[in-house]
Amino acid sequence: MKARLSDIAERAGVSTSTVSRVLNNRPGVSHQIRTQVLTAVDVLGYDRPSQLRRRSTSLVGLVLPELTNPFFPRLAREIEVILARAGIAPVLCSQTPDGVHEDAYVETLLAHQVSGIIFVSGVHALVGSDPRRYKRLIELGMPIVMVNGALPGVDAPFVSIDDVVSIDVAMTHLEQMGHRRIGLALGQDFYSPVVRRRAAFETWTSERLDLRPGEQPGDLVACTTYTVDGGALAARRLLERDVTAIVCGSDMMALGAIREARRQGLRVPQDVSVIGSDDSPMVPYVDPPLTTVRQPAEALAAQACGELLAQIEGREPNAGEMFCPPELVVRASTARPPA
Repeated sequence: MKARLSDIAERAGVSTSTVSRVLNNRPGVSHQIRTQVLTAVDVLGYDRPSQLRRRSTSLVGLVLPELTNPFFPRLAREIEVILARAGIAPVLCSQTPDGVHEDAYVETLLAHQVSGIIFVSGVHALVGSDPRRYKRLIELGMPIVMVNGALPGVDAPFVSIDDVVSIDVAMTHLEQMGHRRIGLALGQDFYSPVVRRRAAFETWTSERLDLRPGEQPGDLVACTTYTVDGGALAARRLLERDVTAIVCGSDMMALGAIREARRQGLRVPQDVSVIGSDDSPMVPYVDPPLTTVRQPAEALAAQACGELLAQIEGREPNAGEMFCPPELVVRASTARPPA
C-alpha cells in the first residue's frame, strides 16, 4: 500500500503540513527536518517528486566557453583534479558560437541527475542577463557556482579574478617605466568583466595620466574580440592614438597586438610595450616573451570547487562575490617608452 502523508509525518516526527512543504520543495523547513522527512519517504517506499530524487554524487556539470583560449582548458584541468580527489568527475560542456546553448546543456545535466554545476564565463557574465534561469536551479536545490562575472539577484557563490587589481598592476608597471600614453584592448563590452576593467582603466587614466585637450579616457579603449585578430584590430585603433603601450584583455589579443605593431614597422618593446592577461602556457616562448597578468587558475578552481562541494554536502552557499588576486609576470614585451 502506498504510504500516506500522515504515515510519513508520523515516521519523521513532524506535521503533515511540513511533509507537504518538503515534498513540494518549498522554503521554511530546516535542513535537518528536510533530511528527516526525505529519509522517512525513502524508508516507506514513497516515490520522491522528480526535483527531490537523489542525484548522481559522482558527476558535476562544468559549463565552459569555447576552448580556443588556452586559459579555459587550464582551468578545466585544475577543476578536474580537485573534483577527482573527492571522487567526482566533471561533465564538460563546451560552448561555441554556433553550438549548443548553455540552457540546453543545463537541461541535459539535469536529466543526468548531476549533483552540481560550475558555470565559467557563461550567460551570468553577460550584462543585463536574466537571472531567472539560475534562480530556477536554486529553487530545485541544485548547487551552483559561477566563475568570472557576477549577476545581481542570484544567491550563489561568484568566484572571479579581481578585475580592478588586474588593471592596477598592469598600469602601475607601465607608469613606473615612464609610459604616459597607454591603451586598453578588451573583448566584447557586453561582458561584465570587460565593463569592470574598462571602468577601472578610465578611472586610473583620468587620475594618473595626461590626456590631450578634448580627449576622454574612453578614447584609449578598444573593444573587439578575445582573439588574435581582435587584438590586431584593437592595436590598430590604439596606435592611431599614439599610445606607447597596450594592455590586453587576454594573451591571444596581446599576440595580435604584437603582430599589428610589427606590420606597422614598430618594434616590441622598443617602440611599443604590450601586456597580456591569463599567462597562457605558450607566452614565455613567444617573441618576445610576453609580460602578462596571470589569472590564478589554481586559486579560482580551488575556491569554486570548495564552494560547490560544501553545497553538495548540505551546507548553505556563501552567496556573493569572492575575488582571487592576479599577479603581474614581467617578461620581455615591456620596456621604457621611446624618447
